[in-house]
Parts: sequence; C-alpha cells; structure tokens
Amino acid sequence: YSTDFEVHRNWLAITHNLPLSQWYYEATSEWTLDYPPFFAWFEYALSHIAKYFDPKMLVIENLNYTSRATIFFQRFSVIFTDILFIYAVRECCRCVNGKRAAKDILEKPTFILAVLLLWNFGLLIVDHIHFQYNGFLFGLMLLSVARLCQKRYLEGALLFAVLLHFKHIYIYVAPAYGVYLLRSYCFTANNADGSLKWRSFSLLHVTLLGLIVCLVSALSLGPFIVLGQLPQVISRLFPFKRGLCHAYWAPNFWALYNAMDKALTVFGLKCNFLDPTKIPKASMTGGLVQEFQHTVLPSVTPLATLICTFISILPSVFCLWFKPQGPRGFLQCLVLCALSSFMFGWHVHEKAILLAILPLSLLSVQRVKDAGIYLILTTTGHFSLFPLLFTPPELPIKILLMLLFTVYSFSSLKSLFRRERPLLSWLETIYLFQLVPLEIFCEIVFPLTPWKRHFPFVPLLLTSVYCALGIMYAWLKLYISVLTERIPVRPKAE
Repeated sequence: YSTDFEVHRNWLAITHNLPLSQWYYEATSEWTLDYPPFFAWFEYALSHIAKYFDPKMLVIENLNYTSRATIFFQRFSVIFTDILFIYAVRECCRCVNGKRAAKDILEKPTFILAVLLLWNFGLLIVDHIHFQYNGFLFGLMLLSVARLCQKRYLEGALLFAVLLHFKHIYIYVAPAYGVYLLRSYCFTANNADGSLKWRSFSLLHVTLLGLIVCLVSALSLGPFIVLGQLPQVISRLFPFKRGLCHAYWAPNFWALYNAMDKALTVFGLKCNFLDPTKIPKASMTGGLVQEFQHTVLPSVTPLATLICTFISILPSVFCLWFKPQGPRGFLQCLVLCALSSFMFGWHVHEKAILLAILPLSLLSVQRVKDAGIYLILTTTGHFSLFPLLFTPPELPIKILLMLLFTVYSFSSLKSLFRRERPLLSWLETIYLFQLVPLEIFCEIVFPLTPWKRHFPFVPLLLTSVYCALGIMYAWLKLYISVLTERIPVRPKAE
C-alpha cells in the first residue's frame, strides 16, 4: 500500500472542506499540500466526484483511511487523466521523421516511439501500481514539446507555463524552453552559418511570451498574493529542511557521495582514524534518514547543490543557443537539463529520472547514437525504481513488466538501426547484465542473511550506487555527443 494513496486522499479532503486561505496551512496529516495551486485545484475538482464514491475519504481527520471505493476512485482517476498522455504521444509521433525504410508497421519509428512512451515501464509502475498522477503531467510536457516541434510556439509556451503551476519539478527543464523560445521564436531569422540575425529580434514575440507567463502565474498565484500567503506557498513548494537525499536514495551523484562517505567512515574506524563516540549513529546505520550529516566528507548545503546544478546545465544551454539544430537540439538540451538536475539537485526523488527518459524516447528512434544512450538510461533508471515496489507479491510483477519492456526496447531499436553500428559496446552490455545478479542478491540472497537485521539499507544503497554509475555514464555520453557535434552549414543561395 503506497503512502501516495494517503497523500492524495488528504489533499482531496483539504481542498474539498477548507477555504482557499487554509489550503497551504492545514497540517493535520504529515502529508501536507506541497504542489502548486493548479494541482490543488485539480484535487478540488476530483473531490467533487470522489464524494459519490466514498464521502469518508474527504474527512480530513480520517488519517490513513482506505476502502475499496476509495482505491477504485483513485486508480480510475489516474487511468482517465491518462487520456491527455495518449493524445500527447500521438502528437509527438507526428513530429518524428517516419521516412526510414521499414518492412512493416511494427518497424516504423512512429510505432516504436508510441510503444516506448505508452508502455513505458517506469511510468506504468509509478502511476498504476505505486500510484501517482504523472501520466497527464507528462502528457502536458510532451504536448508542449510537440507544439514547439510543430512551430506552434505560443501554444507550447502556454502548455509549459500551465505545467509548471501543476508540478514545479518541471522547472528543471525550464532553461531549455526559455532559451529555445528566445532563439527560435523571438529571433525570426538566422544567417547561413546558423548565427543570429540580430536585426530580426521581435519585441512583439517577447511581449506575447511574457504575457503568457504573467497571466498563467497571476491565475495560479494571484489569490495567494492577495491573501498575503505567497511566502507560505513557496515554503511548502521548496522544503529545504527535508535533507539532501530522499528516503529512497535517487541514483545520482549524491548517492555516490553518500556511499563514499560511509566507506571512508568504516575505513576510518577500522584504522582508528575516527573517534566512534563522535560519529552520529544515523550516519552509519540509518540509510533512510532525511537530515543527513556527512562524517568524513563535507556536508552538502542546498546552495551547493544549486551551484552544481547551474554549472552542469550551462553547457547544454550554450549549445542550444550557439549551435542551434532545431527541435532535435531542443530535445537534447531538455534531456540534459533534466539529467543535470537529477544528478545534482537537492532532495531529488528517484521517480524524477522519468523526466529525462520520456523525452529521450523521441531522440532514440531517430539516431543510433541516441538509441544506445536511451537503452542505458532506461534500463538503469527503471531498475532504480524497483525499491518502490517492495512487497513479495509485487516482485514477479515488476520483474516481468521490466523484462517485457526492456526486451522490446532492445529488439525494436536494434531492428530499426540494423544497418548501422551496434547500439552498445561490449562493456556497456556487461554493465547492464550485472543488474541481474544485483537483483538476485538484493531480493533473494540478502534477506536470508543476518546482515538484514543490522544493515537493512544495504540493498537500497547497492541499487542506488550501481544505477548512479550507469545514469552518470549516460549523462556524460550524451553531453559529449552534443558538445562534439558539428552544425550543418546551409549552402548559400546562388
């Protein structure tokens, strides 16, 4: 039973029973409202349907309340809102070049892309087994991407602005949107070498984009500004006191950093370099703590993660500006922004890897180089989500679903690029195959050992660290590909 059922039940109750002025102050449950206002209004709308299924779920004091009707409503609401995701996938498929030769429809890039998005293993387990509403949110993002690819810039900007006020995690990819819109929409012409014609700058286009951002922000945050509650809303949206890492360590740079700190601590104790009485107990045996103080390495602050994220994003943004390659360059920058924020952000959730995997799907069916990176990222990123499903009955389900998706991903992309070089090197293949013994150890062998009682965090640590290596490798490989790629120069008209 996922805690997200109670999270969203509580939000339904808050928005249904309390006035707007109390939404971001109510704290009866530990799962306080910490999403932007548009999502709160979404919960408010759902609550007026939920009351016909089970009114008791809308009682704020009914903490951890559950019933068959409640679960059915929550599951059904996710399925229904996925209609937007399905439509967005259709629009994205229309943007993909489908001219590559194929024997039948099953080998067409558009068909493969549709399956990779609609049947995405990570989104399936996070939304429909674990339970969340990521489907329609990613639908908004993919639809905005499709509109930008179709040069319907204002629609794309509007959809992304609305998305930001549904879930603020998408601010990770805002630099890609901002730079691309400025480069492609506000400057209406380029020179033959791809550089800007500065005289083509359109003040009208900038004004229209600014109006969209301001109007959407006013509609979302305006009531709380009038009530003088904007600081309270911001404090809920960005709770920096939650600690560097989420309870389930996201497989990013900080997972490697934490693991290194633990290893150095153990080594220091064995060699009597550290005083055992001065080491916080949680730093050695907790594994899942929120407030984490490092023992040997310097403790990381929110400002440090912000600086690291900003520096890691900069090269991709510069490439999008100075090496414009149209929609493909935008997608590359979007994926790199998502991965950079995932690698170095503060309190990153493991589910945030989907923010990079889904848009990378669009690139994977167009170039063999991107297809290889996609396979590495999806396999390791999806495997890192396994700890979300931790009950014994869920073990065969998650293994079977991931196996089906992974086999299809490899076979379909291999068939698509069968006339080109191999998708993966032998070292990359060996790395991915090692996920099998890792899963066997974590799920079958380790629970039978006496270590489980004293070191319950070890399987999670091993999963996060091993997957972090693969995700960081995919991030670096994509970055190198983007930075070293040459810009095709258009021939001058005679």
